[in-house]
Formats: sequence, C-alpha cells, structure tokens
Amino acid sequence: MGRRFAATTGLGLALLLSSCGLLSPSGDPRPSTPHRASTLPRARPVPAGHGSRTAQDFNGDGHPDLVLDSLLAPAGGHDDDPGIGIVYGSAHGLAPATRELLTPARHAARSGGTVPASFDAESVCDLDRDGFSDLVVTTDPPYDGIGRPPVPVQLLFGSPHGLGAARAVTLRIPDRARFGNEWPDQPVCGDFDGDGAPDLAVTASGPRISYLRGPFTRRGAPKASGAPVAVPGTALAATAPLASSDLDGDGTDDLLVRAADPGRRARSRLALGGPRGPLRAGPAAYPPGYATVFGRFSGGGRGVTSVTADSGGLLSVGGRPGGIRTGTGGVPTLAAADVHHDGHPDLVIGGTRPALLSGTANGLSTTVRRVAVPRLPGTGRPRTTVLALTDFDGDRRADLVLLTRRGRAHDRVTVLTGGPSGLSARPALSFTTADFRAS
Repeated sequence: MGRRFAATTGLGLALLLSSCGLLSPSGDPRPSTPHRASTLPRARPVPAGHGSRTAQDFNGDGHPDLVLDSLLAPAGGHDDDPGIGIVYGSAHGLAPATRELLTPARHAARSGGTVPASFDAESVCDLDRDGFSDLVVTTDPPYDGIGRPPVPVQLLFGSPHGLGAARAVTLRIPDRARFGNEWPDQPVCGDFDGDGAPDLAVTASGPRISYLRGPFTRRGAPKASGAPVAVPGTALAATAPLASSDLDGDGTDDLLVRAADPGRRARSRLALGGPRGPLRAGPAAYPPGYATVFGRFSGGGRGVTSVTADSGGLLSVGGRPGGIRTGTGGVPTLAAADVHHDGHPDLVIGGTRPALLSGTANGLSTTVRRVAVPRLPGTGRPRTTVLALTDFDGDRRADLVLLTRRGRAHDRVTVLTGGPSGLSARPALSFTTADFRAS
C-alpha cells in the first residue's frame, strides 16, 4: 500500500516557545544558540464540545484541531508505529496541553483477530454529519496474498470528547464497488455528488476508484455505492483549493487524480464531480510534478488556477510549464491561503529551502521569500514539509505549520503566524514530535 504524510490542518496559537535558531526570511543564518529541547505541558482532558461546522474540529467546540502523523519514535523504541498525535484548539488558539496520542494498540480496529501494526492519518471530514470531524486512517491488516485483500482503511469518529474515546471501525466497501486485487488506498473526502454529505473515493486496481456515497454509519458503511468508477490515473489526492473542492463551480467537489503515488513525479488530471459522482475527466492534464494546488492566482478577478511544483520547486502556473523558479530543493509540498489578509492567495513551497510567494492584484509574485526554519542537530540540510496553511488563531490571516526533519532522530513542528507583512520570522509555537510521543 502507498503511504503519505497527512496534510491535515487545524491549529491555533497559545504558547510562545522561541528558543529556535532560525534562518531569516532572506535565507541568511541569524546568530543564535541551537534549539533547546522543550517539553510539552502535562496532558489534560479534551474539553467537551456540542458540535460545529468548523473543519478539522474533532471535539465539536468550534475550534480547529491539528493532526500530526509520522511521529518520531522514542529513543530505544521498537519499530512499531508510534501513532498519530492530535493537538486540540481552544478559544485562544492551540492548547498544547489538550492532546491525544492515537496508537494502533489502543485505537485501531482488529482485522482477523489481529490489531494492525501501522496507523497512518489520511483525510478528515464529518462522515456522519453529526458536527464532529472524523479521521480516516490506513492500516496494515494481515493478508496471505491470495485473492482480494481486506480493506485497510479505518474510520475514527469524532465526539464531544475527541477522537480517543473509542476504537476505529473498518470502512465497509461493498464487493460491487471493488475492482481487482490491489489494496484500497489513498482515501479522499469530498461531496462529489453535491448532496451535502461527505463522500469517500478510494483507489481500486488500475485507473479505477471505489466511490462511496455518504453519509456513513458509525459501523463504517456508506449510504450507497455502485460499480467502480474509471478515472484518469491510479493515485488520488485532494484538490486543496482555498475554500472548497468545487473547481468548476457546478456545486460538486472535484477529485485530483495522478499517474503515480504521492511522493513521485507525475502528471495529474481532474475527475469532475456531478450528480452521479466524479465520473468525467477534466479538459486538460496538468504538467508533471510532485504536488498541485488550486487558487485564484491569476489576478484580475479571474477564476481558479492550478500551480504544480516540480523538482527543485520549479512552478507551473495555470498549466504553463516551469514559469517560476523557487530553488526550494528536495521533493516539494504546497499550500495556498491568504497570509496577509489582502484578498489575494499566497503560496508556500516546502523542501530543503522552503519559500513564500505572495499573491497580488496582478497574480502570483515571482519574488521568492525564504521561510524561517529551525536548526536541528546533525549534518546535512534538513527537509521541511508544509503541514498546513490556514487561519488558526482567528485573525483572518493564514498561519503556517511546518514539519522540519533531519534523519530519523530529530524534528520540529513550528508555527509561523501570518500578518500584514507576511509570515513571522520566529515561531509562535515549536515542539518536537518526540516530546509529543513521550508524553
């Protein structure tokens, strides 16, 4: 099965830990002492919510929460998956003491009497429409290699007390919706038929998907499903535009389909939603690259435009190959939102030297501004992944969440707040996922 980082959003700001040595926005080292390891405050219970329409709000209190996947394992630990971290929001932003650790042993559903060893966050949506966001995860159930494999996708339902109150349930994919003997994988949420209920698209064998109509029951069953849907590719990704996934404005969400799994260079194309789901291929393919996002990048009040990031952070805007060089290096990640609150979407590119491109009334600027990253022990240039770019603290300016990692022993999650002049040079919040795991 393919695996990928969860790029799930949801974070507020409440704690100032600024002991990071950082690179300045210009890219020049700022004299500073190396980062001093910090310990997150003692965990406390998740506050009860009453349900909300806020995205990524697992306890329904109206404040978005943060999902952290691929945690560092504790020193001397085994090879088992350390789990998924959840940091809950509050009226004042992120509450780092209000957190949960979701592990396969405590939270995964059994498959064939066995608890899976892996637990990877994939997508977030309110699958049962109860006002509490739900987390879609992938696992590794036992399989003897004969015939059709079991479904590895599981659902953790939100509740007034968050995600950790109960075990996950296995997603039920009816036999009529499956095709071939490959693992169902890469679940993507969206209202692909426009009925107001979240649906799920999951890969099947070849260029087909299992399209499952929501809402879903607490036992993991969809409202309806049909025969597998042919799509223009073999891998799925969220379209991740600014507001919704409806790129052509017809009232249904659209699905981004790639010719290779996440983390690989590939062309991509849209499967356009409609009353019967994402059945139609979009009019044109996007240039080869590692990630594609959508937003109103062209200026002049024109419609939604694509941006695709290729090797070294070379950007193709609106399908025009290689228009902007960012020099970010490494395998790029992308996120778009309004950092300045000026009505124009900005773009952040992750990599070995992450960067910000500002949106303007005339379109996306070609001026590359380096984004501050923490110093980590060891040698070699660390890689920074964009986890989220959205308004976490309620000031209508998007804030940036980054994961910077060097090797398998050192990492930092940092939050840079948005403002009139762009992203802050120093983090409003910084911690290592190893501290989170150890708590």
